[in-house]
Amino acid sequence: MNEKTKTGYVAVIGRPNAGKSSLLNWLVGEKLAMVSHKANATRKRLNIIAMYENTQIIFIDTPGIHEQERLLNQFMLEEAMKAMGDCDLILFLAPASDTLQNYIDFLALNKANIPHMVLLTKTDSISQTALFDKITEYQAYQDKFVALIPVSVKKGISQSYLLEAISKFMPEHPYLYDPEILTTERARDIYKELIREAIFENTSDEIPYFADVIIDKVDEKETIDNIYATIIVDKKSQKGIMIGKEGQTIKRIGSSARLLIESLSQKRVFLKLVVVVKQGWSQDKEMLKKIGYIVE
Repeated sequence: MNEKTKTGYVAVIGRPNAGKSSLLNWLVGEKLAMVSHKANATRKRLNIIAMYENTQIIFIDTPGIHEQERLLNQFMLEEAMKAMGDCDLILFLAPASDTLQNYIDFLALNKANIPHMVLLTKTDSISQTALFDKITEYQAYQDKFVALIPVSVKKGISQSYLLEAISKFMPEHPYLYDPEILTTERARDIYKELIREAIFENTSDEIPYFADVIIDKVDEKETIDNIYATIIVDKKSQKGIMIGKEGQTIKRIGSSARLLIESLSQKRVFLKLVVVVKQGWSQDKEMLKKIGYIVE
């Protein structure tokens, strides 16, 4: 007799820089989601698949919930809201040092009352007493959530503990994807995100928010992948900063991105980056569509 299988979608929700991407990379043991200490790094939903015993859990990494500003920000908020509407369970990530206001705002957004867990993240950054006090604060809302779990990707609970807790809420269903794959994303989309991560980590605070990446071509060989990509910025001055004095910044970005991609692909990578100016790209629907952000 075949063992019954379960499959479900889990939306990972929280404010910008709550630790969503770090958590997902930790859960699957691979660097698939973009991680940055800067807020609003994630721009699109990303499906990351984890297997736990007879359960296939399809996590949806989402942009942080934030106020709408540019068209790009509007797209990011819509991505988070769609993920909430299309899932079986929501993981609401709240840094342990935060007030409860973001959680209260989330409850108002969860109009369909989809079951949710609260994960208190970054617990290693506060004292045990402060963590206990925070858990006590959340107990006032214990009729709202199905579980409250403190987590830290650096120390604390194991991946299997959290996956087991999540699997209990997944419906009986045949697997939707091959159990061997970790994501439904195309390789070039992951490469784009890793290049964006390199931009975030190697340029000043404001520059990454006015930049994005188009993968122009991926030429896969047996021992090396040749990747050609264009970095788009909003202003000529930003292009100068992105390239840097004597091309030092773009070299640093390229080197950092290449190492990230090689770590994932387990192959040598040749990466060619060019920088172009597309003024107002984040407010241009056609340009956003070309990059991969469809604003309704």
